[in-house]
Amino acid sequence: MRLDKFLVENGLGSRSQVKEVLKKGLVLVNGRAEKSPKTHINETADEIVVSGQKLTYEKFVYYLLNKPKGYISATEDERHKTVLDLLDETARQKEVFPVGRLDIDTHGLLLLTNNGKLAHAMLSPKKHVEKIYRAQVAGLMNQSDVEQFARGIELKDFTCQPAQLKIVELDEEKETSLVEITLAEGKFHQVKRMVAACGKEVTDLQRLTMGPLQLDSGLALGEWRRLTKEEMKSLERFQVEL
Repeated sequence: MRLDKFLVENGLGSRSQVKEVLKKGLVLVNGRAEKSPKTHINETADEIVVSGQKLTYEKFVYYLLNKPKGYISATEDERHKTVLDLLDETARQKEVFPVGRLDIDTHGLLLLTNNGKLAHAMLSPKKHVEKIYRAQVAGLMNQSDVEQFARGIELKDFTCQPAQLKIVELDEEKETSLVEITLAEGKFHQVKRMVAACGKEVTDLQRLTMGPLQLDSGLALGEWRRLTKEEMKSLERFQVEL
């Protein structure tokens, strides 16, 4: 890896800012001052020290985001803000992307990483990775709806796999429901369409879990953090390099 790329990925700034750091002789490679940004290093074996601080190379990074409404699950868009706009410059320099997608008006758990193999594994239909959503619904969900979800709801373009509908709370006066929906698919607007097939309407949708990961109640909307060691360990089941 080029030295300047290594320094950028470690959050030392942009390519131009990193060049200035190098010019000042502040970067040591295996104990020797190195000023050329084009120098190639072994990012896992060489010792890189900047202003007395040793840098450690991270091939992959993992961020847990509490996505707010109004942001799309993409890396760039001409019309809307993306979830990457919620990250700081150092995190964006890792070239992360969202694993799967949440609609622009859906909020909750979203994993961001630069590990393409993990993302593929978590999104693969063969893995049957369950996701739990909490939905506010206009209309009273009932046992018939629970059974319909369990059978697999037929939509115009496909039949959903069996899913679990749990009725958390009913407000008969306002004719609204609070439900949790567990499913292993993630097709476009699927949860909303499944509820609509039962004659009701989702008015608010939040993702609580994705596989072994759970939404952190300590994260406010728009906040993010790195995965903990325990969360990283839970991803080992996908049998990819982490």
